Amino acid sequence: MAEKNTRSKKAGGEKKENTKNGKSLVIVESPAKAKTINKYLGSNYVVRASMGHVRDLPTKAFGVDLEKNFTPTYQILPTRKKVVDELKQQAKKVSEIYLATDLDREGEAIAWHLAQALGIKDDKAKRVMFNEITKHAIQQAFEHPLGLNLDKVNAQQARRILDRIVGYQLSPLLWKKIAKNLSAGRVQSVAVRLIVEREQDIEKFVPEEYWNISAVLHAGGQGDSARQAYQNYLELHKDKHDNEKLKIVYEKYSLFKADLVKFDGRAFKATNSQESGEVLGHLKNASYQITSIQKKQRLEKAPAPFTTATLQQQAATRLRFATERTMRVAQQLYEGIELGSQGAVALITYMRTDSTHLAPEAIGSVRDHINKNYGSAYLPERPNFYAAGKRAQEAHEAIRPTDVNIHPDDVREFLSTDQYKLYSLIWKRFVACQMTPARWDVTDATVTASADGHTGEFKAIGRILAFPGFLALLPERTEGADAELPPIEQNQLLDLVDVNGTQHFTQPPPRFTEASLVRMLEAQGIGRPSTYANIISTIQDRGYVKKEENKFFPTDLGRVVTLQLIEHFPQIMDVKFTSHMEEQLDKIEEAHLDWGKVLDEFYDPFKQSLEQAKDNMEKQALESGYTCEQCGKPMVYKWTKTGRFLACSGYPECSNAMSVDEEGKPKTKQAQMTDHKCPKCDKPMILRESRFGTFLGCSGYPECKTTIPCDAEGNPLPKVKPDEVNISCSECGKPMVAKRFRGRTFLGCTGYPECKTTMPVPPDIAIDWPEKKVETTDVKCNKCGSPMVMRFSRRGPFLGCSAFPKCKNIMKVPPELQKSKKDSEESSGDEEK
Repeated sequence: MAEKNTRSKKAGGEKKENTKNGKSLVIVESPAKAKTINKYLGSNYVVRASMGHVRDLPTKAFGVDLEKNFTPTYQILPTRKKVVDELKQQAKKVSEIYLATDLDREGEAIAWHLAQALGIKDDKAKRVMFNEITKHAIQQAFEHPLGLNLDKVNAQQARRILDRIVGYQLSPLLWKKIAKNLSAGRVQSVAVRLIVEREQDIEKFVPEEYWNISAVLHAGGQGDSARQAYQNYLELHKDKHDNEKLKIVYEKYSLFKADLVKFDGRAFKATNSQESGEVLGHLKNASYQITSIQKKQRLEKAPAPFTTATLQQQAATRLRFATERTMRVAQQLYEGIELGSQGAVALITYMRTDSTHLAPEAIGSVRDHINKNYGSAYLPERPNFYAAGKRAQEAHEAIRPTDVNIHPDDVREFLSTDQYKLYSLIWKRFVACQMTPARWDVTDATVTASADGHTGEFKAIGRILAFPGFLALLPERTEGADAELPPIEQNQLLDLVDVNGTQHFTQPPPRFTEASLVRMLEAQGIGRPSTYANIISTIQDRGYVKKEENKFFPTDLGRVVTLQLIEHFPQIMDVKFTSHMEEQLDKIEEAHLDWGKVLDEFYDPFKQSLEQAKDNMEKQALESGYTCEQCGKPMVYKWTKTGRFLACSGYPECSNAMSVDEEGKPKTKQAQMTDHKCPKCDKPMILRESRFGTFLGCSGYPECKTTIPCDAEGNPLPKVKPDEVNISCSECGKPMVAKRFRGRTFLGCTGYPECKTTMPVPPDIAIDWPEKKVETTDVKCNKCGSPMVMRFSRRGPFLGCSAFPKCKNIMKVPPELQKSKKDSEESSGDEEK
């Protein structure tokens, strides 16, 4: 149940000065959205951005009272305190406050949290929702404001609390039993399970041999010439086929290919070369005749407009976009793009949706566009309608352009490469979905081969595009689809040009790509389309899966964690139960289901499994077959967040550990002395190895901490300054520069933010970063007595011991030091002025 908002009333009779300015405050999530909306509202409205969520569960506490019906405790996010204070000040000056956050559960929850933070009662909050940021949609929404939908809020709260329970109560168990700093997620863990089990299926798969037999036949009366031409082609292209040249030979000599489907009245099946060879022996001397021709026309209907899931799948397949990248670009197109003199214009409707429904106005507009630009032949008599999935409920419309008359090419100069590609994909799909079907002329021919009392039945299928219909906009769907047969007639005798058998093996199930994983998550009811991008990025960030050549592989860590969770938490790892919980969350929103009962249904069995796992789950350490070189005891495999390693089973008496390669073999750990000298103290440099690769370290360590990047042989890499890498962007041609973000070095385009292209740093260079200035303080380390130095992290400044890494002590910056530093900075600023 959404927590109630209570405010104390002022004593009666006390007069309060009226400071209202007659304007209205509109709060949205982002500055880009605020800028686009502000264009349509006018001067009587003040539009401000909350920068997303302003309240959440505590970052350093559980924040859920399990004894009081899962009552949550919320707090203002530290990074949003300034935003909330500014909104409170603005709220005092206005007459009305409108909450214009997104229309899904997450948006409703943001609106509710804003109301709570600003002291607005639930029944007084004015909620405006729109599926597109256009003048008409904005005006309609503000003319008919709504109240907060507390069912949506409760559904989002229930999901958040479920995830908090799993994260806070299950993760510490993984730290104790497997490795420190691991984390488990209610939905993410099930997604990892899908990838792990797919890999297990691939490993268990045993290929089976089978053979196909096909005949190349001639229907034009020039059998010898056709045979010679075909044999010449085979001789010239015996190493690699050229489909275009083969097509020319087929067309010139009226050749076509037919596949054997039956032999002697039974379905053809050959499992080895001997069985295939026996059949081929009969077919090589057979006579061939067309015994059946069936001609028909087949319609191919246009695909539905995009939902979130289908957009992610097509963007992954067609554009090679990761789901996270797709949603980021779609968000930009939804919130508004600067189109020159037009200002900020939203190009697409809301991009988190399960629905394939289209507004009548949008259908009317696109039908006019089709009739005007393609002609009446491409316009169906009635609009095309598409059935939505059974769980579609979060949004009102499919993803479409806000204005079909804004063609992608007309605004290309204002869009980044990613924005143009994705907008084109959405625009074409929307227009195509309201066009007529494509018509294919299909010819199905049966060829009978007769010889020595044996008969073989061959099938040949020809397909020609008679009318493109919607394929005029989506030509990529016709690639390789045409397969024309030459003119043939019933009972016509044919010349055999060639007949042969080809060996094949059955294939294991394919590994998941981003597109196929999204399809599986949607089909199994795991998560919501709006969460797929987060699920996929999270399971990679946690090191449970890795992506190679666009395919997902489970890591050793992912396998170990998944198998332990399946064994000890069978219910929360069950795909059907996860889907059931998603349905229950939907019912909270749609059917007013008590969210406390939904949480009870989950927590009671989870709590029981957790208590049993604390006693029954064994610490994970697998035998390796290797022996400790220091004490002679067996080495075992253990895990960290970054992967597995070898550790001595005699720990803590023996702390020997070794890194391993992907096969689990120990990497060389012995340091090698080199001829290179330390540039600071002139001592020999030693070739060492870390989890990031090889490097040269000074033999005077820890007194001298100098390191030099090198290749695998120990040769120092040439140093290049960040802005002198001499590489051009593959997308826009501008220079690339080296950047650092959260410990990761990469090359980024200087055209950012218009161009967001990145690439890895080439392995044959090292970036010469300018040295950081270390500011020594008068504060002494309370552990070793060394001076403390000022250091910085994402959370702000702190004091670290100068004796690091021998002493890893850290301290908060004392208030007097903070004041001294601030005064120094202000004094420096005055001098510059």
